[in-house]
Amino acid sequence: MRTIRVFFLVILAIVLMLLAAANRQLVTVSLVPEALAQFAGGRWSLTMPAFVALFLAMVSGVLVGLVWEWLRESHLRAESSRRAHDLAQLQREVGDLRRTHAAPRDDVLAILDESGRKPAAPAGSGSTLPAPR
Repeated sequence: MRTIRVFFLVILAIVLMLLAAANRQLVTVSLVPEALAQFAGGRWSLTMPAFVALFLAMVSGVLVGLVWEWLRESHLRAESSRRAHDLAQLQREVGDLRRTHAAPRDDVLAILDESGRKPAAPAGSGSTLPAPR
């Protein structure tokens, strides 16, 4: 799996370097239209190589997509957290019920339960039973 990931990254790096080499000419990117730039004051444009503008557009698109999906799935994370809390509470209740029902209710039942758990002693090993014939 690691070799596939490294292979993919190498191919991606080669493609990006070829894209950068093919798009070295300068472009001007304006953040505000020329008609509104006089009202906004200042210079609202940048001059940069075309590949930098392209890479910035790709990165900003990925970031906007990540934020969009994170916001879209917030209700799913909240539901998952609520269900995890409910599950933990139910597991605590089941554990309490097991301890409550497993405890002996009577002294006689406790003695019988205790004797049922001990293995029977083999014959001839200090037992008070009559010897086998």
